[in-house]
Amino acid sequence: MSAQAWIPAYVGLGSNLDDPRARIAEACASLAGLPGCRFVLRSSLYRTPPFGPVAQPDFVNAVAALLTQLPPHELLASLKQIETRMGRTAPIVRWGPRRIDLDLLAYGDVTLEEAGLTLPHPGIAERAFVLVPLAEIAPDLLVPRVGRASRLLGRVDSSAVVRLDE
Repeated sequence: MSAQAWIPAYVGLGSNLDDPRARIAEACASLAGLPGCRFVLRSSLYRTPPFGPVAQPDFVNAVAALLTQLPPHELLASLKQIETRMGRTAPIVRWGPRRIDLDLLAYGDVTLEEAGLTLPHPGIAERAFVLVPLAEIAPDLLVPRVGRASRLLGRVDSSAVVRLDE
């Protein structure tokens, strides 16, 4: 029986309710405890303005790097289970406030477009709140069909993304 390969995966974390820094820390602890995964690294925390038209508090965002043996759909299901355990409810409006948001940004060199899972995450190339922390921990990451993280970051306005003291 051969060993399952370890695949690098990147998870975006965001929160703007109920002590967002604590929610990010709790989510990282949950990621570190996932069977079939190894928590490698977390970016700094960043304060970011909300994305979309809804008036709400600023977000705290980060990106975590994992090594995983889980297939992408199982990893995504695990992320959704963490969100549910942490009290995430469906937003009343799209891009509304949330206690925790975990997005599977990239999974190795896999590209997928299926109901419920698109890899890499759609919109990754336009979102400074994702690219700033991603480029911090993986500047040379080649996001499949999109480009290198550091170059993608250079193409967006990241002036509103502020690194937080920890």
